Amino acid sequence: MKKKSSEKKRHVVAWINKAEWDQVLDYLYSRDPALQRFALNRVSAWKSRYVGNTPVAVDCTADLVRVQVLDRSGQLRGDDLVLLYGAALMRFVNLITERQQGRIARDLRRLAGNLNIPEWVVDLRHEFTHRKLPTLKWCRRGCKVVLEWLQQEFWSRQLGGGPNEDWESPSDGEDEEEDLKRREDELIARQKERESYKHARELLISYEKEQYQSLDGPHEDKDQSWELAPFADMSWLLGEIKQFTLESSDLLIDVLLEDGFLIPTMEQLQTLSCSPPNDCDYAEPRVPQTFLRFWLPLLKTLNSPSFIHLLLEKLFAELKLTSEANDHRAFYISAWTSEVLVCNSNKFEYHFETKGQKKARMKDRIFVNRIQLRWQQLLTACLDAPCISMPHLLQLVLDDMEHPLPLETREKLLQLCSIYTQTPRSKVSAPPQQEQQPIYTLESLHEKLQHSRQHGHPSRSSADLEKSEEHKRTEDQAEKAKTLRGSPWQVCTDKVLWKDYPLGKIPGQSDDPSCLMVENYSVMTAFDQPVELETGTTHAVRGSTVATRTSEDFLWSQNDVNKLKCGLQLF
Repeated sequence: MKKKSSEKKRHVVAWINKAEWDQVLDYLYSRDPALQRFALNRVSAWKSRYVGNTPVAVDCTADLVRVQVLDRSGQLRGDDLVLLYGAALMRFVNLITERQQGRIARDLRRLAGNLNIPEWVVDLRHEFTHRKLPTLKWCRRGCKVVLEWLQQEFWSRQLGGGPNEDWESPSDGEDEEEDLKRREDELIARQKERESYKHARELLISYEKEQYQSLDGPHEDKDQSWELAPFADMSWLLGEIKQFTLESSDLLIDVLLEDGFLIPTMEQLQTLSCSPPNDCDYAEPRVPQTFLRFWLPLLKTLNSPSFIHLLLEKLFAELKLTSEANDHRAFYISAWTSEVLVCNSNKFEYHFETKGQKKARMKDRIFVNRIQLRWQQLLTACLDAPCISMPHLLQLVLDDMEHPLPLETREKLLQLCSIYTQTPRSKVSAPPQQEQQPIYTLESLHEKLQHSRQHGHPSRSSADLEKSEEHKRTEDQAEKAKTLRGSPWQVCTDKVLWKDYPLGKIPGQSDDPSCLMVENYSVMTAFDQPVELETGTTHAVRGSTVATRTSEDFLWSQNDVNKLKCGLQLF
């Protein structure tokens, strides 16, 4: 007699009970690294009990979570993390699809599709294996999607947590149709995204080729040839790029910020005769003029407010991902950020320049007219991207805000920034209107009058000025001595470099603090001390009728304290 199909198969497992399973599941998918480490230790114990027969899903989940913990610790660089993510993702795709492979090798995409694994995860595995390594952003995204798939398809179906212990859950016809349609839509969207990405790279590579051809052309001045290029051979190419930006500017900026475009390689710098940045350039990075003019025709074509703001947000986001302050990529990301902010600056001294000066200044600007940016978002993005050039970028943002922060707040932000990045403190500049427009007060008019008198009497020698200053100092000392007359303290008239002595210490003073005690003094209780009001008369605290106490009685009762509080006045 055959067994019923509904009868469950029993297996020997490595966990103690369902509570331990649920605890490990919760800790693995927690955001706390300490809890994730605890769960990884429990999985290691399970693997030792299984002796090589650990479930594939448990093993893959542990590998991916372990890489996430290392990523959040901040101890590894981006390239190291990409390799670790790649190894974990490749193991996942290979181990999960291995059960469906037969004697003849089958396409991994089809096998992954049967298991509801997104196709782009398989493509990510192929990039790790056969092509150029993907970016860290795609690795993190792939790890997140795979962990969600493992949680839904394996972990939630164990020990009665799901409707069925098999990986392929049953569903009716409508659910299958909806799921099939959803997967087809996702596949079409991913295909369009890949085609758009490929098209964006082709457009930018074509732009670079045209620029290099103009550099190698018959023009003697390469800067002049780059300026003429947009109006000659490249007008159609710039039009194509601008049209592409209207459809997907986000994708174009992502491609622009890849190595080889706005982030030049060493070969590109050598071709353009640009020297690599020095250590002193990282504090205030600027794009080399030759490399800036290389990309100016394209950036001037795309200088819409929405594009510029999106570019700044992407630059700050990429700057946040850079691990080393003196990294080549971090320098050029900071340099392009500084270039855009400088172009949008509205300095007061520019208002009085001539047309020729303005034309020369605007020659190497990405855009001319000031753009209304979302300054609060940019300030937050700047503070979230700490690096060696952060004080310089923060200074530019604070100076150019439409509604600037209070001067005290700006000073505190810059001071905290300099402490965090271990860089010299930047000086906060007052608003241009305050620097240029004087505020006349009675003291400033007196100083201006004295200054004019000094300049109006050129016959007055420097000896006379020194004599008058010495006389003024003598009068000040005499006035101070008169104030301290009858006191055990005296004004020091000797020439002493007080900066060489710590606060509270005088020349010739011993280390014994008793030397500062005066010879004659008396002891007075708190109730014997008079309270001096503004009128100069002596009164007791109003509302208190405490009896006079001797010098030996210093204790106050609770009733005395309440009476003092009732009669207390602030003046």
